[in-house]
Amino acid sequence: MEIKVGEKILSKNDQIALETKKILDEKGIFCINMMSSPGSGKTTILEKTIPQLMGKMRVGVIEGDVATEIDASRIEKFEIPVVQITTDLFGGSCHLSAKMIADRINDLPLDELDLIIVENVGNLICPAGFMIGADADVVVLSLTEGPEKPLKYPAIFQKSHIALVNKIDLAEVLEIDLDTIKGNVEKINPKLEKVFLSARTGAGFSEWIHWIEDNVRTKKGL
Repeated sequence: MEIKVGEKILSKNDQIALETKKILDEKGIFCINMMSSPGSGKTTILEKTIPQLMGKMRVGVIEGDVATEIDASRIEKFEIPVVQITTDLFGGSCHLSAKMIADRINDLPLDELDLIIVENVGNLICPAGFMIGADADVVVLSLTEGPEKPLKYPAIFQKSHIALVNKIDLAEVLEIDLDTIKGNVEKINPKLEKVFLSARTGAGFSEWIHWIEDNVRTKKGL
C-alpha cells in the first residue's frame, strides 16, 4: 500500500495558508513572499525598498532564517513592525511553512498595515513547494549565481509572479550577458515579469516600487 505522506503534508500546509490569506484579504493587506538562494541580496533589497514605501503605505516584515536574528535587526532600524522566524526551532527547516507564518502573523499589528513582506529562508528549492498565504511570490536572482539558475531550479521561477535580477552593477566584471539571463528565465516561464536592478546602487528600483504600489492599490480596491 502506498502512503502519500508528502501530499498529506502539503494539503495541510495549503489549508493553513488559505486561512492566513483569508485573514489578510479581510484586512486588505497585500503580502509578498520573497524567495532566493542565500546571498542573493534579499535583505539589502528590503533595506532599499522600505524607505521608498514609507509615507506611502504601512509596511511590516517577517524574516525567515535557519538561525540568528541578524536580518530582523537590519530591518528594525526603519522602526517598522518586524517578526523573526528562526527555523532551527523546527529542526532547521530550509523554508517557511504556512503554520510558521500563521503562528506569528498576529505578532504584527495587522489593523495598521497595508503590506507585509516575508523574506523566506535562503533556498532555491524548498520554498517553492510551500504556500504561506501570500498574494505574490517574488524570486530574487543575483548575477553572482550565474545565468543558468532558472534552468537548474525551474520550480521557483515557474511559481513566481516577478523576478528581481539583482547586482546588475557587476555584469561587466562578471562578464554576464543580461539577455542570456532574460532568455533563460523566459524558457522556464515566459509570463514571468522581470526587473533588473542593483540593491547597491539603487538602479532599477523605480519599476519594482511601482509594482508594489500598483498591487497594494489593487488589493485595497483603489
